[in-house]
Amino acid sequence: MAVTQSSSSRRGGLPSMRVERGITVAHLLAEPRLNAIIRLVAGEDGQSRKLDHPRVQKPGLALVGHTHGVVPTRVQILGETETTYLAGLSPEEQLERARILFGLGLSLVVLTRGIEPPAALLQVAQETSTPLAVAEPRSSRAIQAIHLVLDGILAPSETRHGVLMDVHGIGTLLLGPSGIGKSECALFLVERGHRFVADDQVILSLLPSEQIQGRAPSKLRNHLEVRGIGIINVRDLFGANAVRSEKTVQLVVEICPWSDDEPFDRLGLDDSTIEILGVPIPMLRIPVRPGRNMAVILEVAARNQILKATGHHGAQKFIETLMGDMEDPSSGPAK
Repeated sequence: MAVTQSSSSRRGGLPSMRVERGITVAHLLAEPRLNAIIRLVAGEDGQSRKLDHPRVQKPGLALVGHTHGVVPTRVQILGETETTYLAGLSPEEQLERARILFGLGLSLVVLTRGIEPPAALLQVAQETSTPLAVAEPRSSRAIQAIHLVLDGILAPSETRHGVLMDVHGIGTLLLGPSGIGKSECALFLVERGHRFVADDQVILSLLPSEQIQGRAPSKLRNHLEVRGIGIINVRDLFGANAVRSEKTVQLVVEICPWSDDEPFDRLGLDDSTIEILGVPIPMLRIPVRPGRNMAVILEVAARNQILKATGHHGAQKFIETLMGDMEDPSSGPAK
């Protein structure tokens, strides 16, 4: 029986919080995947301007006065065609067209193919504090790189209290009340060779592929709180291979206090799910008490999820075999 849990439920830790969409130009240009290929050349004072759309725009028609449809909060791309057109104009006309375009309050303008901006664009960018940047790749590759970053940042998101780990390649989100031992589980898993993603606050984003991707807030990245020790830097202690910046969530585990009165799944037939941003994710509820090795249990849960994803459901196969033996007693025990 599938049990679907709303993403707004309090079960599994603190209630989720929606993350406001939007990113500053400074934040975008600081992203490692873009920082290596895009450089800011003018309009530094405008880096606090916001971008709130995951798709770029090519405002070629705006250079000839057709500004209808230009969305200022999208990244504007000027390629070889647009710069060649500008180069064919007189200096006065270049200034006029640049002022028409930059007068729209654009958040960011990017020239591709490593083209050095005409003097008119540099001048007007400084006058209007409009960030003007140059991307080394051609337009198609620059657009693809910007889309990949914006898709991740501007996707519908929420923040959950929990821990995210990469266990045997399975993105495992640990939920549960504060003090239940989620961070200690993460530490044991890192020591056993698994990779840490986020502790305390996990930002969950809905990707265009209908997958949920998790990451840590930038200020908390690589950091883990261990009660009695304090905050540690996992990367510094265990090395770069012990951490990763993001991971697709494929399994949710709610760690809860042991209770003899509460029925926990003992057969593995209850394929429960939890909804995160409208996407159902497989979910397990695992009780904790002294003496249980939670790190090993979580490793087994991840391995079992891998088998289920390949179509092998051990619990169902066991029950089917058992039922078959009950229907045909003469078959005897399996050898």
